[in-house]
Amino acid sequence: MKGFGGGMNMQQLMKQAQQMQEKMAKVQEEIEHETVEVSVGGGVVSVVANGKGKVISMSISPDIIDPEDPEMLQDLVISAVNEAQDKAAAHTQEQMSKVTGGMNLPGFM
Repeated sequence: MKGFGGGMNMQQLMKQAQQMQEKMAKVQEEIEHETVEVSVGGGVVSVVANGKGKVISMSISPDIIDPEDPEMLQDLVISAVNEAQDKAAAHTQEQMSKVTGGMNLPGFM
């Protein structure tokens, strides 16, 4: 019986898969401690999220708080949170693809 991938046997393939899984777990752990920051509205709303996209802090300039127009502030907060989560997801994808060599492995990202 011939091996996989140009002579690679199943044991070698399993060892490589295990090594990749260990590297991915390490990267996922590191990513959780990294942060991304975004600002919207000319810097009046800023959001910091961790690598998993969880918002860990937010700042809102008092100048933007208008009791007559709460919708504007709501829109800015939503925009900042969404942008921070998107940026965190892109960063995570980039870091994970370094480990996987660009392969898309469902369930690992």
